[in-house]
Amino acid sequence: MNSKKYDLAVVGAGIVGLAHAWLAAKSGLSVVVIDRDPRCVGASIRNFGFITVTGQRDGDTWRRARRARDLWQEIAEQANIPICHQGLTLVAQRPEALAVLEAFKETRMGEDCTLLTQDEVAKACSVVRTESCIGGMYSPHELRVESRDAIPQIASWLAHSYQVDFLFNREVLDFALPQIQTSAGTLQAERIVLCPGTELNGVAKRYLQEFQLSLTQLQMLRVRPPANFKLDSAVMSDLSFVRYAGYTGLGCHQALLKRLESEAPESLAAGIHLIVVQSGDGSLVVGDSHHPATPYEPYAIESVDRLILKHLEETLLLTHYDVSHRWTGRYPVGPNDQDALILSPEDNVRVVSVTSGTGASTAFGLAEEVMQSWGI
Repeated sequence: MNSKKYDLAVVGAGIVGLAHAWLAAKSGLSVVVIDRDPRCVGASIRNFGFITVTGQRDGDTWRRARRARDLWQEIAEQANIPICHQGLTLVAQRPEALAVLEAFKETRMGEDCTLLTQDEVAKACSVVRTESCIGGMYSPHELRVESRDAIPQIASWLAHSYQVDFLFNREVLDFALPQIQTSAGTLQAERIVLCPGTELNGVAKRYLQEFQLSLTQLQMLRVRPPANFKLDSAVMSDLSFVRYAGYTGLGCHQALLKRLESEAPESLAAGIHLIVVQSGDGSLVVGDSHHPATPYEPYAIESVDRLILKHLEETLLLTHYDVSHRWTGRYPVGPNDQDALILSPEDNVRVVSVTSGTGASTAFGLAEEVMQSWGI
């Protein structure tokens, strides 16, 4: 039994939960974060650590990503989280892909981006394979952190700098505020934010079941390139332009999609689009794929990893590399085009579910909206 009464209880210690904890504590609220695991082990540490703005769905997602990027910069400075690199180089390997980027540049989302010739792509990112590149675009907005380090670092910083309490190894079983029943006793809080992540059958199920959410599984790898290999920014290529809603929403990606259906059908079927980022130790995080997840088969598919590495080799000048880690991740998706849900079933209850792969990119923007809804 925890006798302390909190202003806010946050259920879930992933990036969405931590974002709410930070903004609430920053406003002077007493906060407790409750998580069923001994530490964050879910999607928040299994991603690229890539705060992506360019290419996000126009509207709320793009707006939240822009705001979250600024808040990431703030928290990184305060919590001493290294920024591995900044910016994004989009490599066009086909004329149809370059046409998508040219159309994007004409929108409000592309105002700060720069179209690049083949030579300019090589200058922007010297390790791009120029023989397979006809041009591209550079975005200055993106940040990249090492998520497996940044997430526990944020939690530790919140505990020491804001006296946020963390109760790990506890599952929230039910609540009727101010009472919150956990697997290790009860505690009290005036408000609660449920950030269920991939846990669709827990305490948040009563609020989420009408949205018919399911899980998508992805595959990622960490590879070690030659010692002198350096990425000047994150890199994406053609397959991303038929997957990210900021591009597909323009309606001009169909010609590219048709060509990819002929030239890369296996990659499209596996939901692959190439993203490459670099860590402080020089290793590259490479991915990813997307296919429906089942609770019984949490296994990576070797043929999918080989396709991802094939696109890596086609895009970057890698003479050799070693694969050091392979893993799978999961996130919830819904039947519509919503990238996130903010539910308000009661005045003092909020449910926040990122129903896309945009958690790292939008969490702080989502949390700010929740705080504003409470006048905090």
